[in-house]
Amino acid sequence: MSQLDLAIEAEISQRHLSFIESGRSQPSRDMVLHLAKQLSIPLRQRNQMLLAAGYAPSFSERPLDHPSLTPAMEAVRMVLKGHEPYPAIAVDRHWNLIEGNAALGPMLSGVEETSLLKSPVNVLRLSLHPKGLAPHIVNLHEWRAHLIERLKHQNDTAGDPKLKALEQELLAYPDGPRVGRAIQADALAIVHPLRLRMGDAILSFISTITVFGTPLDVALSELAIESFFPADEETAVRLRSLTKQ
Repeated sequence: MSQLDLAIEAEISQRHLSFIESGRSQPSRDMVLHLAKQLSIPLRQRNQMLLAAGYAPSFSERPLDHPSLTPAMEAVRMVLKGHEPYPAIAVDRHWNLIEGNAALGPMLSGVEETSLLKSPVNVLRLSLHPKGLAPHIVNLHEWRAHLIERLKHQNDTAGDPKLKALEQELLAYPDGPRVGRAIQADALAIVHPLRLRMGDAILSFISTITVFGTPLDVALSELAIESFFPADEETAVRLRSLTKQ
């Protein structure tokens, strides 16, 4: 984003913004927050910007089991429970599993390396590890590329050393064969699905990401719910049947 574009978006003069950027002008607390908002900077980094400018952090960071976050976490559990019989998970900023619903269990039955299921469970590592879900993902090449691209985008925004290390770890895992060209060429396709082999069936999922709308707490702002929906009727029937067993 150019300096001029940011100045226009922030409704300030480019001259003033230039002075702030070069250190010739000291921004106010409100200006730091205003510019951070225009740049869609995460709350964690907004606190760091405030500290760098000589101000106290503006956003709290409490553990997710803090009593003040109980209503929010109850809302998360309601969303996860309400999504059954389809799988849904809640993850933190490092992609560690916070909560998962009952539909998640059958999907993990084929995981060979049990240490991947010990807390904290990193869902990206679990998905792409050669002894995790990777051998059961039919379109591993495409799904792996999708997950790593999401992680790269997050790294571009957050610059978190743990996320960078996770990205390098995932890139070192074996890739799968390229099988997605037919799907990409399908003019009727709306998203790229996750295709997971489970027993004698291949389940096909599309997913959505849900975040809190106006969080003021750092940990809450970094919490995300990923909900998986059946991409075809065969998958829907199979998942509904699993809940009846």
